Parts: sequence; structure tokens; C-alpha cells
Amino acid sequence: MTVSITRREAMRTGAVFVLGFSLPARSRADSTDGKVNAWISITPDNQVTLFAETPEMGQGTRTANAMMLAEELEVDWPAIHVEQAPAIPAVYKHLRTGGSGGTSSTWLPLRQAGAQAREMLLNAAAQKWGVDKEGCRAEKGTVVHEPTGRRFRYGELVETASKLPPPALNEVSLKAVTEFRYIGRPVTRVDTPAKVDGSAVFGMDVRLPGMLFAVIARCPHFGGKLLTFDASDAKATPGVKAVFAVQPIGFVPGIERNLNVAAGVAVVATSTWNAIQGRKALNVTWDKGSKENTVSLKEHFREKAGGPATVVAVNRGNVDEALARAAKRITADYEMPFQAHAPMEPMNTTTHVRDDGRIEVWSPTQGADLVQKTIAYLAGVAPEKVIVHVTFSGGSFGRRYQWDYIAESYQVAKEMKAPVQLVWTREDDMQHDFYLQYSYQRFSGALDTRGNIVGWSRRVVSTPIRAVFDSPELLKDPKHVASADLPGEIQYQSPNYRADYAPVLSVVPRAWWRSVSSPFHVFGVECFMDELAHAAGRDPLEFRIAHLRAEQTPDAPTYRRVLELAAEKSQWGKPVSRNHGRGIACSRFGDTYVAHVAEVSVEEGKLRVHRVVSAVDCGLAVNPDSVRAQIEGGINFALTPVLSGDITVKGGAVEQSNFHDYQVLRMKDAPAIEVYLVPGDEPRGGVGESGVPPLPPAVANAIFAATGKRVRRLPIVTVG
Repeated sequence: MTVSITRREAMRTGAVFVLGFSLPARSRADSTDGKVNAWISITPDNQVTLFAETPEMGQGTRTANAMMLAEELEVDWPAIHVEQAPAIPAVYKHLRTGGSGGTSSTWLPLRQAGAQAREMLLNAAAQKWGVDKEGCRAEKGTVVHEPTGRRFRYGELVETASKLPPPALNEVSLKAVTEFRYIGRPVTRVDTPAKVDGSAVFGMDVRLPGMLFAVIARCPHFGGKLLTFDASDAKATPGVKAVFAVQPIGFVPGIERNLNVAAGVAVVATSTWNAIQGRKALNVTWDKGSKENTVSLKEHFREKAGGPATVVAVNRGNVDEALARAAKRITADYEMPFQAHAPMEPMNTTTHVRDDGRIEVWSPTQGADLVQKTIAYLAGVAPEKVIVHVTFSGGSFGRRYQWDYIAESYQVAKEMKAPVQLVWTREDDMQHDFYLQYSYQRFSGALDTRGNIVGWSRRVVSTPIRAVFDSPELLKDPKHVASADLPGEIQYQSPNYRADYAPVLSVVPRAWWRSVSSPFHVFGVECFMDELAHAAGRDPLEFRIAHLRAEQTPDAPTYRRVLELAAEKSQWGKPVSRNHGRGIACSRFGDTYVAHVAEVSVEEGKLRVHRVVSAVDCGLAVNPDSVRAQIEGGINFALTPVLSGDITVKGGAVEQSNFHDYQVLRMKDAPAIEVYLVPGDEPRGGVGESGVPPLPPAVANAIFAATGKRVRRLPIVTVG
């Protein structure tokens, strides 16, 4: 599918009023070269459609985008219909979602687009009536002439409006916060009806005429490769149509990325079940590759924690001297193992390599343009030949920002003369994931006689993300290797502060997990801050606030605001029952600030998280219900590594295989959650990932308050 019309041609179609706008504002919405990247359409029957480019993974972006449009366009909420925009990077510039930026990046462009369309409809009505525009106002999908009470539905104006030039974006007025009808108020999500009645199409729901289904047998050992395979029994399995080898794909210069396709043996059949049975019947011999194991990795982490730094991020003052002269010196190590993404819908993609050279893809992906670019390069065709349909995603948490399952889908489909849906089983997903980095941190802190921090040393050791994906040339630079894992400044002030980094290379794949490296950074910082507070004999909340100094940390008032709100709502300081405790932690992810207070109990070594109170400052919450849901989801997601999540490696292979031995949070273990939002005037930060980082330290600090015992490694299986 290609788009080569100019704005003027689109505006003069007559049958539909179509308005283009920029997301984010990279090009003017009133350009005439056709290179816009999203569209609003209004049809004569008054149907308003928003073509949203941001993929919907359950985060509620479609609803927030529709709210912004409805607000400025002045239409009733039920009148908005939302569809996924096609993957045309020349037109749409925001075809990816990640970093919790789906709402904040669309805030201004979508409102401007709505206001621009509203002004054009007002002008069209005034022209048809032969009156001044000043006497016209937009109201619930109509234009009203106030002096006479005459009224046009938007649909009745589309033909006239399509012939008018759009006003420049800087000439349209936007509503004040006090005028909002939808923004800032909870509304029903636009994708709920389809998900309730079953009409929503997720990746695994795709069905096409003549479609086949495939699975791949991959080497269970990282770095291993296929030696031989006997497909006789597999081919004899009912429904199996083809069995063939799939080649590994590593670094691809054309897209400057390591695709990390593990390779193996593909089994294609008339159903996923038949393909799985065929895979079980394979006789495969593997070169087992690496013999890496978790025990040896731990030894490397400890060595690196005490050795020289590879990259020094911050070195202010004289930390060694401050530690040597300290009235009290505290040292602690913190460890967080590999974690799986474990989305409810495993990886999958449907691909059809057509005889005419076109390639059509249906995928639950976080990056439609990345899918198009990757397959186009592998196939040796122009990107325009690759048509990508983005489906709903059953969870992602960063996993669907990878290329491996996409490339595999193309590899399988190009061998067949039919559309093929490649499906990963739960075991595939668990054992061939791109995991959260394994991390180990060593802290040393110095307190003066008044219990103030005067020195702080922080060493971070991890299996770096960048080493997995990037070009050999980029990986020559240690700073680049460290860039996604590197520690930096923290919100708590000390005149002497050092933060540095040392990598441990590993064969275990790792990538963007929900909030990337923040979970282990914040776990260490916020737990150690609690240890310093205890050593100083001070309340953990008061100690934190005392070390938030606006003259050195400009956002100190924001941190203080969420800390105090969470403390107030959780009744911080109020006595708790025996064996119960409260813990507090805070962090910033992007431009969103979150503080959690966790209340736990420990009975006979068993931990129970009863309640989490969260204070969130993300600026204006476009849809407060969605923000609360995202924070609640982040808290429950983060409880998996706290209570049970632990990916271990033996003989170069992941030992866990399904939810029985990598237990995601069970409903019975989910706490009561309260989320309180700090009011704001406009969206400042996203919330999809922001609720995750402060949760583990809040729980660990609560355990200390309940038992007097410190937790320095996750998961917390028993206490004592």
C-alpha cells in the first residue's frame, strides 16, 4: 500500500473530509507535499475516525488519543472510531511505542488537529449560511448559528470543508484546562467492546484463506547450532506439510543491528497443534555451544564489584576521603537476576510472501516500521513492497520491540506458497526470551556525626543490553556498551559521590524489559537509602526528604510531593500490627515521578504484600482511569521478580520453561492498591513503566521494618 496524494487532492475528494497532522510535530500540518503521518476522517453520516499510529498493547493509548481529538473537535465521545494507521513510514512518523511516550508525544499534535478540523467546519458552516464565523460555535458534532439557532451536523459540512484550506496550526486556539469535557476525566476505553465481544484481533487471532501454521525447534543452549536432523517421523505426523532448516541471522549491516535469530528446524502444518506434534517427532542433534551457568556468573559479578571500573559516570568531590573519615560507614551489595517478559500472548507473526513480490505481515509488534525495514532488507525488496498490519498485542513489556520472531516468520513463509503463522509456545517464549539484565551493585556510604550523608560510592555490574544488538564498531567503545546500564546522578544529595560501571558479558540474550535498567538501579539506591537512614537513626521518609535539596536537584519539590502524598495516604508513622511493616521508595522514569508505600507481613518466614499506596506525578492525566490501571499493572508486574521470578542458567540453557517454575504473580498474592494522582496542567510523562522501579525496594524496606532483616537479593522466597 502506498500513499502519493497531495493534501489538496485529499481535501478535494468531496466524499470524506480528511485531515492530516504530525505526530510528533516534525512537519507542518498544513504542508502540501502529502508527507503527513496520521489522519482524521469525517464522513457524511457524521462518523469521525482517528487513524492512530501508536500500537495498542493494552496501555490505553488509543483511548487517550481519541479523547484529545474529541476534546478539540467538539464531538461526543461515542462518535469517535479508532483504527490502526497503516505502516507507511513516509507518512506516519510514530509507528513505534516504547519508553512510555505514547500519550505525551501526541498531546499537542492531536489537539491541534482537532482544533484545525473544528475551525474548518466552522468556516464551512458560515459559508453555507452566508454569515460571519463569529456567530457560529461547535457543539457535540454540530455547528450552531447562535443568532438563529440553525444547526448543521459535521457530516453535512464535509463537502464544503474539503474545499477549504486548513488554517495554520499556530492560528488555531486550543482549549484551556478549565474548559475540558473529556481530558482529565475517566472514560470508557475505546478497545473494551471489541475485547469483550471477541472481535478484537490479536496476533494469534489472524486467520487467512489457505493459511498454514509453524513452530521452530531451536537449540536450547545459547550459542549452539544445528548439526543434523532426521525429519522422517515429523513428516509422517498428521497435518505436517513441510520440515526444513532455518538459518541463523546475526549482525545485519543494512539495518546495523544484530537480529539474534537463533536458527533451528521449522515444522509447518495445517494447525499449530499439528506443527507442535511434528516438532516433538523430530530427531535433532545440536552443538550445545556455551556452558555458562548462574553460579559462575555470580562469581564474575562479585569480582567486578570489587575490581576497577570500566566506565566512570560521576565522580564528584573525594569519595574515598569521605568514607575514610566517616562517623559511620555502611556497605551493602544488591543482586537482581535475569527476569523474563512473560507476556500472556507468546511471540507470533503471520507472513505471506506473494508471487507478485509483495510481502504482507500481520504482527503484534511495538514497531511497525522496524518490521517493514527488517523484512524488506532480508527479502531484498523496497520497503513499499512490505505491507505491515499491526494487531492488538497480548502484553509486551518491551519484548515485542525485538526482531527475532519477525525475521523467523519471514524465513519460514518464504519457503511456502501460502500465508504462514509462526507461533512460539510458552516454553519457546520462556527459554528464548531477551531478559532483564542480571545486575549486581555495591554501595558504600558515609555519614557524619549528625546523620547526614557526606559520601556515597556506587558500583553497578550488569550484563549490558547494548552488547547484544549493536554493530562491532559501536561495541569497541566501552561507554556505548554501558550506555543502557550506566548509573548516574541520584536525587539524594551528597557532597562526595561516585557512580561507575563494569560489565559482565554473557551469552544470555537481554533487552528492554519494563523500565529497562531502572528496576535494578532503583532497587539498589532506594534500599541503600533505607539502610543509611537506619544507621543514622532517622525515619526513612524524613531522611529522604532531608536529602532532597532543590538548589542541587531542581525536581526535588516533585520528589517531595509524591513522597509526602504516599506517606499521608498510607498513614505512614501509624503503628502496625506485630510482624507487619511499611516501606517507602520513590523514583523517576522519564518525566514521571512515583512513590510507593508497601505494607507487608512476615509470618514464619513467609512474606505477604497486603497493600501498596502509590502517589504519581505525571502532569495532567488524560484518562485518570488508564493512568491508575497502568500503575496498578506495573506494581503487580514488579511483584513477580520480588516474590518468585528468577531465570537461572545451567549448561548454557535456561532452566525454567513455563509458569510452573517461573511463577508470575498469582491473583491470590496481588495486594490492595491505591493510586493517587498529583494534578497537572498538561501531560509531562508516561506511566506504562513508571510504577515498576520503586516497588521492589518499597517491599524490601517494609520487610526490614517488620523483621529487622535486610533483603538484598531478589526474589524474596523466604525471610530469615
